Amino acid sequence: MESLYAAVRCGADAVYCGGKNFSARAGAVNFTDEELTGAVEYCHLHGVKLYRAMNIMLFPSELPDFLAAARYSAEIGVDGLILQDLGAVRLVREKIPDMKLSASTQMTIHTPEGVKLAKEMGFSRVVAARELSTEQIAGLTGLGVEIEVFIHGALCMSVSGQCLMSAVIGERSANRGMCAQPCRLPLSDGRYSLSLKDLCGIDQVRELADAGVSSFKIEGRMKRPEYVAAAVTAYRAALDGGTPDIGTLRAVFSRSGFTDGYLTGKREDMFGCRRKEDVKAAEEVLPGLRELYRTERKLFPAEFFMRVKAGEPAVLEMTCNGLTVRAHGEIPEKAVNRPVTEEFLARQLDKLGDTVYNFGGLRTELEEGLAMSAAAVNFLRREVTAKMDEALIQAAKPVSHYNSVDIRFPDAPEYPAKKRIRVKISDLSQFEGLDDDADEIVVPMELCGLCGEVPPKRVLIEPPRFVTDEKALGVKLRTLQAAGFSRLYCNNLSQVRLGRELGFRLSGGAGLNIANPAAAEEAAALGLSDITGSVELRAAEYPRLGGKIPLAAVVWGRLPLMLTVNCPIGDCRHCPGYITDRTGKSFMVRCTKDYREILNCVPLMMTDRELPADILTLCFTDESPQEVRRILGCLRRGEKALSSGYTRGLYYRSGCRF
Repeated sequence: MESLYAAVRCGADAVYCGGKNFSARAGAVNFTDEELTGAVEYCHLHGVKLYRAMNIMLFPSELPDFLAAARYSAEIGVDGLILQDLGAVRLVREKIPDMKLSASTQMTIHTPEGVKLAKEMGFSRVVAARELSTEQIAGLTGLGVEIEVFIHGALCMSVSGQCLMSAVIGERSANRGMCAQPCRLPLSDGRYSLSLKDLCGIDQVRELADAGVSSFKIEGRMKRPEYVAAAVTAYRAALDGGTPDIGTLRAVFSRSGFTDGYLTGKREDMFGCRRKEDVKAAEEVLPGLRELYRTERKLFPAEFFMRVKAGEPAVLEMTCNGLTVRAHGEIPEKAVNRPVTEEFLARQLDKLGDTVYNFGGLRTELEEGLAMSAAAVNFLRREVTAKMDEALIQAAKPVSHYNSVDIRFPDAPEYPAKKRIRVKISDLSQFEGLDDDADEIVVPMELCGLCGEVPPKRVLIEPPRFVTDEKALGVKLRTLQAAGFSRLYCNNLSQVRLGRELGFRLSGGAGLNIANPAAAEEAAALGLSDITGSVELRAAEYPRLGGKIPLAAVVWGRLPLMLTVNCPIGDCRHCPGYITDRTGKSFMVRCTKDYREILNCVPLMMTDRELPADILTLCFTDESPQEVRRILGCLRRGEKALSSGYTRGLYYRSGCRF
């Protein structure tokens, strides 16, 4: 609550926070239900919105509790929900249709097509991916959805929603709000090559506002109240034409300074870590920052009317923001020495102390010769301000209707004994290792025109996972479509909409983070013909995704732990193709023109295990044609492809839970 006071009193227009469950910052203190109610009322009293972040990926068993928490949020007047999970979106849209929805940055929306699909899904606001330039952000505005931009705070090395590193290494999922931040640790060479400096976009805030950005978000849910106060004060000043105190902002928290590299496109100096000097600098500014939010802000002028008549209870009316409330006091007595005067009443009513009101004037209707004590007037002032508080809170409370319609999911389907085999390749030579058992082949888009004798209808085009030029992507897909390719493998929402508009048959990749039956149903409604279950699901949970849409499961391959725009190696001429952590484990780094993938140090191996799915997916990276053929044979025979040096992923682990 102290951080909330700091945000509101220093000039924030809105606050976002998490409850005890479903928060993308599970390690934060977060708000109990009672505290959340108080937070909503405090914000609404100050004319500030409160949004609840429920932006985690949901597992099947959590849907009832999630809905209950969403309903409670609506009942107490939360102004909107920030969501990641496709199933959460579907359930809230059907159950609480009035609730405003913000698409979390965890949804990896970074192109116009992604924004357009978010609008179709019912979102009124999109929190854009943090890796975008000011020019790219400007291209997302004007599409009928508000655009919110992270403007200050911690930056993840990985694109949000596309990080599995903490989950796979330590069973603490970033998609579940439990990230252990392994990226903040040094690598074997002592460099912090996965740790970015904190974002500071204060120099770009006016440019982005002029470009149509609706909201600037300051990351502060794991920071102390003084940090919140410093950041909000600085950005309030920048937006209002003042001079922000950058020195204090840097002192209260930074990692070797700040970066605006994504916004400017100058990404040469974005890496940094928390140093002793940074901690010492914070200690020196904290006391002064507490003064910024120690007392209430005066926000609203209040006009008063007082009537004092013989034989009637005194009446005090207060008018503020178009609302009028009234309180009744005691019957005045005949004056012995000092009759009540307008000046006396004004002095008492001006004592508004630690409230949000300024004294805005007094009108009176006073009968002569009557007296009222200061205590009696003070009582009326307290009564009427408390009533005005309640009136302002109620006036700001959004109206939400809850539909009681029962939502049913299909029973677990009977999965076929003979499953479709889907193979993802990374190199043209791997075609040589494929046989007729490979029913479908996922091919990187840039290789699709070089597939040779492979029938196009057997191929699923895989576009880049992070797109910087969506128009060029559309042109390339149309060219491939003209050549006979008809299927698209989608790892984000922009690809879903673009592929659907072009008439492709769509398959959903693991990047969509589908982990519950409501998400599977939403994927089907969006036009996907099959989906890949999240690799964070346990094997036993796959049947609970239901039979609404065919389901794929990954059974082989180095899982992509991070999707990054920055390169952790940074030396293309002498690139070893991998990074090594402090324990000596090496992680492959695959590069494209626009992004990198950091892959797990060992492959996921499930060739000898049964998984409840319609499609089994094998993801090949650096395997030779001979290895591809051997691994496919092991899958066909139900044998281990490796005797050691592999992982079962998260299929049988108990972590990544609340």
